[in-house]
Amino acid sequence: MKQRIAKFLGDDLKLELSQEKTLITHARTKRAKFLGYEISVASMNQKTRRPSASDRRNRRSVCGAVVLHVPASVVKAKSAPYLSRGKPACRNPLVNETDYVIVGKYGIEYRGIVQYYFLASDVQRLHRLRWVMETSMLKTLARKHGSSVTKMTARFKAKIATPHGPRTCFEATLARDSRRELVARFGGIPLKRQKTAELMGPVPEWWTPLIPAPVRAG
Repeated sequence: MKQRIAKFLGDDLKLELSQEKTLITHARTKRAKFLGYEISVASMNQKTRRPSASDRRNRRSVCGAVVLHVPASVVKAKSAPYLSRGKPACRNPLVNETDYVIVGKYGIEYRGIVQYYFLASDVQRLHRLRWVMETSMLKTLARKHGSSVTKMTARFKAKIATPHGPRTCFEATLARDSRRELVARFGGIPLKRQKTAELMGPVPEWWTPLIPAPVRAG
């Protein structure tokens, strides 16, 4: 199979197949790694009940489908910058920044990772990363204000509406002379697979981490 692919690439597309970097993987028993994802092929679990006539057609459509996964190594690697001795830690270089900058920086970093993995069937595995980054952010804010994580949680927590219902996030504002204040946001992104997600597509306004604040009455 590998030789046939190499011949097609060379003869038809004028491309050279790297023998060192090319691996044939049995997709039903192993996962191939590509562009930060793990790729497998779905198969029916032999231990599950035999499908009835009403759902047999749906079961067949799932069997053989390509499935994308978030690798455990990615969650570990992306969490590492926010950990110290295995626990979420304060990021000292940010302590002297404004609340707006701290929350905004965490928000942008988190959103970038989550947006990339929206195509994964198990994107919810990023809940661990969200908790690590959220706790690190709150510890950084607590160090800045000489306060506690509990008090920072109460101070910056907010609710936003999403297509999947209300979600909890954290917000910090920046006042500007004669202009609407800005809001930095962390979290509030539903960790649900999006089959039509575009890795470099536009970002919906409801989870943009830096947005103009709504005009408040009074």
